This record gives sequence, C-alpha cells and structure tokens, in this order.
Amino acid sequence: MPVGEVAILGVGMHPWGKWGRNFVEYGVQAAREALNDAGVAWQDIQFVAGANTIRNGYPGQVSGATFAQALGWNGCRISSSYAACASGSMALNSARTQILAGLADVALVIGADTTPKGFLAPTGGDRPDDPDWLRFRLQGVTNPAYFAFAARRRMDLYGMTEDDLAQVKIKNAKHGLHNPNARYKKAFTKEDVLASPMVADPLRLLHICATSDGAAALVICSLDYAKKLGVQNPVRIAAISTATPTYPSTQVEMPDLATDSSFVVPEPSAQFKKAVVDAAYEEAGLGPEDIDLAEVYDLSLAMELDWVENIGFAKEGQAEQLLRSGDTSIGGKKPVNTSGGLGCFGEAVPAQAIAQVCELTWQLRGQSGRRQVENANVGITANQGLFGHGSSVIVKK
Repeated sequence: MPVGEVAILGVGMHPWGKWGRNFVEYGVQAAREALNDAGVAWQDIQFVAGANTIRNGYPGQVSGATFAQALGWNGCRISSSYAACASGSMALNSARTQILAGLADVALVIGADTTPKGFLAPTGGDRPDDPDWLRFRLQGVTNPAYFAFAARRRMDLYGMTEDDLAQVKIKNAKHGLHNPNARYKKAFTKEDVLASPMVADPLRLLHICATSDGAAALVICSLDYAKKLGVQNPVRIAAISTATPTYPSTQVEMPDLATDSSFVVPEPSAQFKKAVVDAAYEEAGLGPEDIDLAEVYDLSLAMELDWVENIGFAKEGQAEQLLRSGDTSIGGKKPVNTSGGLGCFGEAVPAQAIAQVCELTWQLRGQSGRRQVENANVGITANQGLFGHGSSVIVKK
C-alpha cells in the first residue's frame, strides 16, 4: 500500500574509474556535492546511512560511522547496511524510514567502493559452509560464469542473439558518452563488440561490466523540511522495495546453483526479480504504464533484457523486440539505462543502487544535458544482490 513520500534534496557523485585511493575519499566528495546541491550544511544532517563495502577492511563494514567521522562528527545518528549490490537501496530505505517515523527531518545516504583489479573474488578465509565461498572454490563459478549461465538461458528460451547483446552495448555506450561521471565514454560498433575476447560463453569482454572505484550520495528529507527550505516541487521517493524471494524459488539465483522443488508446493505468482518490482509498484500506487524511464542492473547485458521484462516494459521473451525498435534508447518510448549503465560505469558495489537514483533525479529535474529524456516525470530502478537481496526504487516529480 502507498506510504508517505520523502523529498530528494541533493545528489552527488564521485566519477567512477580506477583511482587507487581510499574509498572514504570518494564517499566524502560525493557527500559534499550532495550537501552543496541540497543547500544543507553538514552540521544540520540528523542521520547518516552508509552502504557497506566488504573489501575495504573494518571501516568499510561500519560505513555510516566511517563517513560521519570523515565529514566531522556532528552527533547525528547512523546506520550501516550491507546487501551486496542492493546495499545502496538498503541504506536509502534506512534513512527514509527514519524520516517517515519522525526520528529525523534530513538525512545523508552514501555508498563508496575501491575494488580490486579483475572480477570480484570471495573474501578471504576457509569457509566450507558458505555457499558463496563454495561456488567460487568448489565449483569454480566466478561472476562472469554465472552471468553466462543466465545469458545462455535467455538464448535458449527466447532466442536472444549475439547481435541483441551487441545492440544493448551500443545503446548504453551511446548514452554513457554524455555522462561526466561514467568511467567509459566510448562509442562501439557491432563489429567492436563481437571482436572482443570471449570470457564465458556466450559473453564477451564488452558484454560484462568492469569493477570500479566510485561513490554516490543523496540528501533526503521530509516534505515539510523541503518546504521550510523553500524547495518547490522536489523530486520525491514514492517507493522502495526490498522484497525477498517466495518459496519455492524455481530459478537459479547466485550463489545458489540449484532450485527449490515445486513438485508439491505450487510456484509463487511471480518469480523473485519481478516480485521485487511489483512490490514497489504496489507501494507507489503506480504501474509500468506510468514509468517514463528506468535504470536497471546490467552486470551483464543479458540481465538488462531480463529486467526490461521484470519491470513490465515488455512481456516475457519480448525485450529484444523493444530493443530492436529503439524504444529503450533515449528518444524511444521507454528509455533504459540513460546513465550508460554499469557497462559504462563498472561495478562499485555499495554505490550503484544510489547512483541509479541519482540518475533518475537528474533526469526528472531536467539536468541531464545531452542524455536528457523529454517529459521525464516518473522513473524506476531495479537492482539485485546476493542471498535474496533485491531492490527497486520509484521516484517521481
């Protein structure tokens, strides 16, 4: 059911790349940009929600306190959230809850990461009872290998082709050309994509996102607080879904490599990723027909096509048709990943769900320059983390 809305006062981002510095530096820069954009002093922030990184020692796992200290202790309350790639949305939801509960008027949400070279590996140690450790060490299923399983499934079920994968890359790269915060600003041809090295069949190097350093931040507040500041018609958060799967889960989701049996128990009405989005729609009192643009999770390009269907832009198995018609490009009916997506940014785990909301906010404000979507009034995000974490955020004017 619909709940109260909160306003987005400020957005900020540290450009993504490989900078070789401490993740805290990135987060502080993004936070200061968001505070400046909001016109709010750090001393006035009443709550800081940090999205955790598990690759940067103890400070990364108590990110709320880490960022509050780096900005200068001001006595605010804090939270630190970890949900893999959905960590940013979890942190955002933590801050929103504080505001809706009347415990804070204005909050700062920050996610930042410094990543290793190459694809992400399991954290150190010997943990034979950890399914994520097992899929790396026992089964050898790295993230690109898992993405390849999902891509092959889509090819087999719906006829996705290598040309379709190339077209997603071409589209998103064209969008990312005009994003100053993107790591990769380069146009590609189909020949470029198909000539890139094979990583995990059928996925090539240009089908998979890199790992990056980067940060994103948001300042959010109650609608009354926005009015006191004289902010007219701010972009608002209408819904945040962090739904979990419903038993039985009959699609393989990382790190699990087997499904639940539906022999006796009937399947749920919607599989996990669609259920995450449906919960956001229900909370906002909106539907796919109300959405003007989307930022979706594209660790591999095939995932974007899956999400296009899960958010209701296309029926199951028909996302390729929407892509081929140009409807998911800027200028089309339902633009997707106008930021350039993770293919242009790379993966900075705790920042990426926040970065999605930053992009939608800029779009709804009309501040996206050459990648601006005309008449953008409502946007949706979709993101997924390990172990049943998922998130979807709906923002509107």
